[in-house]
Amino acid sequence: MSAILKQYRILDVLLSSIMLVLLSPLMLLIALAVRLSSPGPALFRQMRVGFQGRPFELLKFRTMKENNDDSVHRLYVTNLLMGLEPEGNNRIYKLERDPRVTSVGRILRRLSLDELPQLINVLCADMSLVGPRPALSWEVELFDPIYAARFLVRPGMTGLWQVSGRNRVSVTRGLDLDLEFVRRQSLRLYLKILLKTIPTIVMGNGAR
Repeated sequence: MSAILKQYRILDVLLSSIMLVLLSPLMLLIALAVRLSSPGPALFRQMRVGFQGRPFELLKFRTMKENNDDSVHRLYVTNLLMGLEPEGNNRIYKLERDPRVTSVGRILRRLSLDELPQLINVLCADMSLVGPRPALSWEVELFDPIYAARFLVRPGMTGLWQVSGRNRVSVTRGLDLDLEFVRRQSLRLYLKILLKTIPTIVMGNGAR
């Protein structure tokens, strides 16, 4: 492991441990709200592609009704990745407008609170606090080979893509930002992205 990745890991363990302790009461309340808002578990589990292409189980608070059909969203993202959408419409689908999303889920998505369980992923070394967006396996199959370098680091809860506009940024631009993070990776950039994430969430800039 490179020196910079070791530095990331030390900060990941330290900060995620502190955040899990401080945020545990809030996370328990959210879990209760999710369970009461619709039938199903509090946590949503989904396989993603992680560091060096290894699969891992990503955790989130469930924001959608159970047993929903993701075919429309999947087709939309597939078209974007294949360049079949006009550039002006090349934006990530806004899931908070999706009828599959619960009332509690809309609030969680707007404030990015649905992603808090990923602190466990960070502590378990599946993810980092900062890194490329964790991708689905079917998305990776559609990526241009030049984006393989994004898997040289752990996927992040936040990243250069997220603090640069999130869903207002085109898919290809977002992937380019992931590569830029890998090329420029440094402790300074890691901390800068973490600090920029707070106002991005508070102001709801491009929230999914």
